[in-house]
Amino acid sequence: MTATKDQRYIRKRLHHEAYTIGWICALPKELTAARAMLDEEHKSLPTPHNNPSIYIFGSIGGHNIVLVCLPNTGTTAAAIAAASMLLTFQSIKFGLIVGIGGGIPPKVKLGDVVVSQPVSQYNGVVQWDMGKLEDGGRTVQTGSLNRPPKALLDAMDKLKGDHDTYGTRIPQYLLDVEKKYPRLAPRYTRSDSLTDPRLVPRSSFFSRVMISLLYILWNTLVVFVEYFLGSGTLFPVYNRIRQTRAGAEGQKSRHVQVHHGLIASGNRVIKDAKARDALDKTFGGHLLCVEMEAAGVMNNFPCIVIRGICDYADSEKNKDWQEYAAAVAAAYAKELLECLQPNVVNIQNSATF
Repeated sequence: MTATKDQRYIRKRLHHEAYTIGWICALPKELTAARAMLDEEHKSLPTPHNNPSIYIFGSIGGHNIVLVCLPNTGTTAAAIAAASMLLTFQSIKFGLIVGIGGGIPPKVKLGDVVVSQPVSQYNGVVQWDMGKLEDGGRTVQTGSLNRPPKALLDAMDKLKGDHDTYGTRIPQYLLDVEKKYPRLAPRYTRSDSLTDPRLVPRSSFFSRVMISLLYILWNTLVVFVEYFLGSGTLFPVYNRIRQTRAGAEGQKSRHVQVHHGLIASGNRVIKDAKARDALDKTFGGHLLCVEMEAAGVMNNFPCIVIRGICDYADSEKNKDWQEYAAAVAAAYAKELLECLQPNVVNIQNSATF
């Protein structure tokens, strides 16, 4: 059923202590994707005058959730937002940091999901721009960030098994968003109109021009045949071909791969393939994704990081995939919460910053 403006205001109001999960986004489009995944949205609650954050309230899988969007990107903004959230909602047990990130090819591709998980000597997230500078300009990592809480790792392991047996429900959740919030389609729910530069062969300018001209000529031919032979001669066949191709592309676009492993977090944007690959080498080739918020909260807020891959952290970095990547990350977060039993969350200690 399509959500209307009137329906959004028919909501219940809970109390601050009812909320046990904090969900942090860095960008408004990430918050939009997260909000679209809620089973139910709740009425707003008052916050202290010294807390400028604006929260969205709702539930997924029996969990009451507080959503917040950072005022700007970076680890400092994330740390401040997490601290304010935990002071205001003192029953929060766990956090989810959900949004977009840059992938490390060829291990991941655009539109995939990366989830932080301990690997080798690393606890799932590393702060790549924190360390000491040694002779020769080499940076050596110092310290470490906390592991995700056991309850979230257990839920993630169960979800892995579900994916192996039944496949991910992410495509279904995207379809649900299309039906409930048609204004978000296709930007948030489909990738068939998007191009992955690593999967499409590079063509010369001349080749691209020739393809465009052939497409124009084909459409012109269809119009002339229709004119001389009568309406309906070619269009049924032409439309069936288009629909079949669109259907195949649509199915292909909804295939989402989920990866588990190491995520690097830092305060600087990486837009260089050599720097990206050198960073991966620094961490033993375990790196799957780079982002800019998680390191600010991992040591004080028990949480897991979920990133939809929107670029390859190289010179071709752009915003084309951001909405779709935000949506698949939010859909995975929904899946994870549905594997996490509310009673398991309720017995945990509240998070403190």
